[in-house]
Amino acid sequence: MRTILVRNPLSQRTWTLWPRELLDSDDGMSTAEYAIGTIAAAAFAALLYTIVTGDSVLSALTSLIERAISVDF
Repeated sequence: MRTILVRNPLSQRTWTLWPRELLDSDDGMSTAEYAIGTIAAAAFAALLYTIVTGDSVLSALTSLIERAISVDF
């Protein structure tokens, strides 16, 4: 286990060795990052759903499929 020398918060004159894992812990940050990523993904999915279900995209996809079906081989 790696340790780091830090000033003791209870005294200005003494220094204490603390495990680096306690000082560099960011367990809560990963949860917050996942939450922000989930919200962003849901917002992006809602935006894509709105765009894809719109009339212009529906008509463009319909015409593309009709042209693909009507091609002679």
